[in-house]
Amino acid sequence: MKQKVSVSFMLLGILFNVCLIAANLLETKVIQLGPISVTAGLLVFPISYIINDCVVEVYGYRKARLIIWTGFLMNFIVVGLGLIAVNIPSAPFWEGAEHFNFIFGLAPRIVVASLSAFLVGSFLNAYVMSKMKIWSAGKNFSLRAILSTVVGETGDSILFFPIAFGGIIAWPDLITMMLVQILLKTLYEILVLPLTIRVVNYVKRIDQTDTFDSDVSYNVLKINEI
Repeated sequence: MKQKVSVSFMLLGILFNVCLIAANLLETKVIQLGPISVTAGLLVFPISYIINDCVVEVYGYRKARLIIWTGFLMNFIVVGLGLIAVNIPSAPFWEGAEHFNFIFGLAPRIVVASLSAFLVGSFLNAYVMSKMKIWSAGKNFSLRAILSTVVGETGDSILFFPIAFGGIIAWPDLITMMLVQILLKTLYEILVLPLTIRVVNYVKRIDQTDTFDSDVSYNVLKINEI
């Protein structure tokens, strides 16, 4: 029998990929939120964790594993194409090379930091969400969504900031940035929880699906098991 996916799952997967790619591009700008300086990627990146929670809650860890690896691949392709474009000589009359290169000419350590942190954070989020659903018998979605985000964002930040900025930014400042990012992204999750709950309930009702991962393998490499 051929594997099928619902329209809802397909749309969530597309939005997940768009958010990740947009977050990477927005990371190149630092914005000011009152006394706090953060990257503009903060505006969209937490949405990927919200989608991750929705997918695990409705479809289970297997489907979450699929969209995580798809997101990684799409990010890798965009970064790769961007680096190729940066290294192709610009037309003599074009004056936007400096700004284009600033956005797409990511340093190798930034690329490694971004992609590795995304994988670790996303899989930690999915694992915690999946396990807690089993332990709670499907109850306390709000608590599960918040705690899985805290774990995922912590794993993401612990990897990204030292790899990307270690030796460039002083460690006290680096730790402060990590804590601020974790706090703000978790707050983001809490603020949009009412919308997340409505989306989850709607998708469950439309697809008639509510998966419990009682027999799933958490091996991140088993992408053929969907």
